Amino acid sequence: MTQFSKRIAPHVDQELAEARRLESTGQTDASFIHLERAHVLGQASTFHHVRVHVQMLGWAARHRVWKEIRGQVLRIIGAATKTVFGWVPTGNTGGANVSPFKPLPVPAELARTIADAKRG
Repeated sequence: MTQFSKRIAPHVDQELAEARRLESTGQTDASFIHLERAHVLGQASTFHHVRVHVQMLGWAARHRVWKEIRGQVLRIIGAATKTVFGWVPTGNTGGANVSPFKPLPVPAELARTIADAKRG
């Protein structure tokens, strides 16, 4: 695991935990937003990138969102095979509602967290 992966892990974990907490209270849309935030944070790490897409797939399966299920299966394959080469669109939120090739702006607080994790 890279140093970036180790340093970004607590932040990805925090977003995933919040997603689980919100989903458990029936706030499914809000929970997916935290999965998207985890995706933005972890997408430069193959481990976290794949991990977050697996969590998104689980969310989609639990809520029977078929478009999201199909999208996440494809994104898991892409994350597992492309991230190591840096072939990720920065800021992309990772959901099936966005092209997997489209870069998006990174929210300022997430950009700071990512920059700090990259610097060490």
